[in-house]
Amino acid sequence: MTGTSAQRARHSDLLKHGARVGLVAYGVVHLIVAGIALQVAWSGGGDASSGGALKTLAEQPFGRTMLWVTTIGLVALALWQLGTAIWGYAGEDGAKRVRKRVGAAGRVVVYAALALSAAKIAGGSGGGGGGDSKEEGLTADLLGAPAGRTLVAVLAVAIIAVGVRQVHRGVTESFTHDLEGPATSGDSGSAVIVLGRVGYVAKGVAVGVVGILFGWAALAYDPEKAGGLDDALKTVRDQPFGPYLLSAVAIGLAAFGLYCFAWAKNPRTR
Repeated sequence: MTGTSAQRARHSDLLKHGARVGLVAYGVVHLIVAGIALQVAWSGGGDASSGGALKTLAEQPFGRTMLWVTTIGLVALALWQLGTAIWGYAGEDGAKRVRKRVGAAGRVVVYAALALSAAKIAGGSGGGGGGDSKEEGLTADLLGAPAGRTLVAVLAVAIIAVGVRQVHRGVTESFTHDLEGPATSGDSGSAVIVLGRVGYVAKGVAVGVVGILFGWAALAYDPEKAGGLDDALKTVRDQPFGPYLLSAVAIGLAAFGLYCFAWAKNPRTR
């Protein structure tokens, strides 16, 4: 496929509709994670990770069918962002264009990994479980490598940077660049902006805590200190006033889920 035809495919109605399905699925995953996080806050149970959310979805009526639809939508979403990473933001200046394309490439990894987990669970091979043990296994492998502690520390800094970027997107409302049409105008547009601001800040906080856990693992030279989203949210819960703090994060994650629905209705293709 030539570059011109690939760009046309990126703007095709089929891919755009598929991306919309993926954004709705992404929103549903965040709503489920938010619900589990509330359970973790007040009863201590549940796996508040994307894998835990996908397994919860699989347990619903027609759950595996919904997971296959989710997989297809997330693959379309990943392809859409891949096109953006390669050809997007052509009107931006050099440094800004590179930064935004790198961000789109990061989203490709997130959506593709989630699609793979959804496909594995839909196919009955597990997939989404044990998310935090995977992070611990990765950390153990890195710590065992030459300069392993430095590698884990660099990974921690990178994850924290992603979290800070998410908070920045929420505070500055730069996420509105992903929307087009009437999505940001009128009363409904104001509501979408509020959901996006709260949602991105909450996601940034959760991701930042994951980065802190990796940093702690590097300092302690202990892979068991690392963890994923579930461990991060439980770390928040274990702080003073933790259940209230975690409830606030859960509300923010739910806000992001609702924002994804508005995003699905009004996605901007570049």
